[in-house]
Amino acid sequence: MKIKVINEKNMQEVIQVLLTHLEPSKVLKFWAACNLGEGDYLQTKEKLFAEETVASLYTKIKKYQDTVNNQILE
Repeated sequence: MKIKVINEKNMQEVIQVLLTHLEPSKVLKFWAACNLGEGDYLQTKEKLFAEETVASLYTKIKKYQDTVNNQILE
């Protein structure tokens, strides 16, 4: 039986989906549970955040926090 291993591009897409729908701490816990922390972190970080700026990350974090806070209040 052969297992097809997910390639790097697909893994990045999966990570983006996780980060879009889960809080970062839950994504990190998932990575730890799956032993996904291996490899060159700095290289991975550069690829994941290549198109990001401090301002764009701040906007995404603020939007996420506002969404969570609104859900709590409902």
